[in-house]
Amino acid sequence: MASGMNAPLYTIEILRLAGSLPEAAAIERTDGRSEQRSPKCGSSVLTEVQVDGGRVVALSQSVRACAFGQASAALVARNAVGRDRSEIADALTALTAWLEGARDDPGGWGLDALAPGRSRKSRHGAILLPFRALLAAVDEAVV
Repeated sequence: MASGMNAPLYTIEILRLAGSLPEAAAIERTDGRSEQRSPKCGSSVLTEVQVDGGRVVALSQSVRACAFGQASAALVARNAVGRDRSEIADALTALTAWLEGARDDPGGWGLDALAPGRSRKSRHGAILLPFRALLAAVDEAVV
């Protein structure tokens, strides 16, 4: 694997993903809401979810983050609908372990696109933030 510090920080795939992040939009009903901030990099994500039957049916995200945080949020936006709390928690656990080098793949959700950020610990907070915000919003919704 040749993804060292000489590899480009923002690949075309990361920039495409970041650019595909949908604008925050009103959802029919907000069942859960969470604002998360990374103290390391200053990124922040506000996530609102609508949940029915324990599954996310709609979400809105307001993201202020680097391209890695935006790309991660775009993957959350593409994959969260239809997921329940345990699937979201599993995705966060797998992503965290992958970033820390404790597992070889990031799990599903297309997260392998974020591989260039894996060797840059300073970006891990931004990458994890959309997942943490989603999980916290779902936790609030399914209480």
